[in-house]
Amino acid sequence: MRILLLGNTGQLGWELQRTLATLGPVRGLDYPEIDLTDEGSVPALLRNLRPEVVVNAAAYTAVDRAESERETAFALNASAPRLLAEEAARVGALLIHYSTDYVFDGMKGAPYTEEDSPAPLNVYGESKLAGEKAVLEAGGAALVFRTAWVYSLRRPSFVTKVLNWAQKNPCLRIVDDQVSNPTWARALAEVTAQVLAQALASGDAYAWVRERAGLYHLAGSGYASRLAWAREIISLGGLENPPLVEAAKSVEFPTPAQRPLFSALDCSKFETTFGLRLPPWREALRLAMENFK
Repeated sequence: MRILLLGNTGQLGWELQRTLATLGPVRGLDYPEIDLTDEGSVPALLRNLRPEVVVNAAAYTAVDRAESERETAFALNASAPRLLAEEAARVGALLIHYSTDYVFDGMKGAPYTEEDSPAPLNVYGESKLAGEKAVLEAGGAALVFRTAWVYSLRRPSFVTKVLNWAQKNPCLRIVDDQVSNPTWARALAEVTAQVLAQALASGDAYAWVRERAGLYHLAGSGYASRLAWAREIISLGGLENPPLVEAAKSVEFPTPAQRPLFSALDCSKFETTFGLRLPPWREALRLAMENFK
């Protein structure tokens, strides 16, 4: 199974580079080797490499900066996935693409299912929604995995930020009104590889994925507020003098991009379809921090 991995230097891509290697040769690319804002480069890449699987972990993820860089955000998060999906369908390659809980406005008050209507609050969410729609409209054997609050200790993330803050401040104020699913990048990469392993074992991977093509929520099991997540990070951090962690509200920390307050994802459709699930977020966080020490 020849695999093309885009975005291999990011926090998810780094993990995918390793987990996907058990399935076949992986060609990992990222900027500047490939410029996904250059529309001509995307079809040419697939035609030249002729991959059997394309995994797109590349994305514009600077949520606040996207408010002033709308064109770039849409180029990477919407146009590039569309071109990848169209060309993958032409050459008969499977496609896995990742989206985000930020396609929702957070007003539901309960975990979102795939049937809930998106209503993004910011440019990042708008661009990711446009991308997932484009992938699904292209047809072919494409899986779109919406995930949430992805973190890694190998790259800057909420976890690394909290640990850094905790070492420098006697008291932290963390918002308790933003709630979603903390998702360890390695667990997400491992489950992605397990889905592809199922496809490979079927004997006709393309047909197997095409039968299951569509949109799925895939994130850490359970959900938490950023406050609860931060307290768990500090509890597991082994700090000699852990800081006091106080609750705050999002309005106290104005940002260019508005965030959804409750954007937790219901992943039962994925679990039923593939018989897989990500571990509970607390367990995954413990494993992540143990593996990094």
